[in-house]
Amino acid sequence: MPTDDLPEALHVTTDEQLRAVSNLTRHRIMAVLRFEPSTITQIAERVGLAKGSSSYHVRLLERAGLVKVVRTRKVRGVTERYYAMAARAIVLPDPGEGGPDVLMRHAVADLEAAPTDGARHVRMAHLRLTEEQFAELGARLQALADEYRELSDPSLPDASLVFALFHPASREQAEGHAK
Repeated sequence: MPTDDLPEALHVTTDEQLRAVSNLTRHRIMAVLRFEPSTITQIAERVGLAKGSSSYHVRLLERAGLVKVVRTRKVRGVTERYYAMAARAIVLPDPGEGGPDVLMRHAVADLEAAPTDGARHVRMAHLRLTEEQFAELGARLQALADEYRELSDPSLPDASLVFALFHPASREQAEGHAK
């Protein structure tokens, strides 16, 4: 399925969509579908789930409008459905103050589950930037991510890129949340 046919972004706006993307298993299913359509069996194998569990999670994602059937074929009298993302990108709402950032929680869970003997680049840097530098760095990081997303080849192994550029809470704000 050519990704040119997909909308660029789907904004998560409903409670049903938010519940669907908040689940780590469904997040991993969407990662499988990011580059190529897959059947329930293929999804189950890639995510390490039983077919019944994969089917359940895919149905929830489909009902929320986040994935869709893009083609079907008959295999021994059974209709096999191929699922794909409903858009090239899923845009999550910003969490409320003090609320969980679903995307970052999923990223940390994926990082923790990744093999530690493989190639990894994990860094954290504390910076002091002007607002202009902050905005420029954010734009450069987004452009770099977009550039490499365009170069992605579904035949190659998966790689995840996660970045967060933010102003941390002040010491007083952090202490207030800890109480």
